[in-house]
Amino acid sequence: MSQDPTAPKPVPGAVAAILVEGRSDEAAVRAAARLLDLDLEAAGVLVAPIGGAMAFRRALAEYGPGGAHGDGLRLAGLVDVGEVRHTCRALFDGLDDEPYDGALAHAGFFVCKRDLEDELIRALGAGRVQAVLDDRGDLDRFRTFQHQPAHRDEPVTDQLRRFLGTTAGRKIAYGAHLVEALAPGEIPTPLRSAVEHAIQR
Repeated sequence: MSQDPTAPKPVPGAVAAILVEGRSDEAAVRAAARLLDLDLEAAGVLVAPIGGAMAFRRALAEYGPGGAHGDGLRLAGLVDVGEVRHTCRALFDGLDDEPYDGALAHAGFFVCKRDLEDELIRALGAGRVQAVLDDRGDLDRFRTFQHQPAHRDEPVTDQLRRFLGTTAGRKIAYGAHLVEALAPGEIPTPLRSAVEHAIQR
């Protein structure tokens, strides 16, 4: 029987995978590992953007037991708080919530209070995020965005979060830039925990 050429291929030496929703989260994970002086590739850790929380069940089929990478791949990941139910349904046989407190973390999945961008903005503070925008030549664009009628009355942290998400390229780039502006001890707990769970530090 011929093999499906579109089927995912195992990665030699892979021992773990960090599942993230998209490429901006992937950029943040890779930047956090560098900040922690951890070599994901050398440790056999894949970082896999799965294309959104609704694809989580498919990602488990690919990376979990019986998937393309075998039965021994250790899984970790980041979960937006609004996507906990979808993640639990996939992980815990259709349950809408954790079967016990800490079940998601025990399984290697760590919840961002809103999403990862929000975690990073809170870790840095609005002033430091704007300094990063300034360093990257985006502060004037942000000031224009702030004065748009739809956003002028929002808290600055919400304005920053929305601005970073206005284009895919910007969101991906700042996934790394914001992490790079942190000290290692400032990395948000869910991000640090996902990296360390995967690499078993």
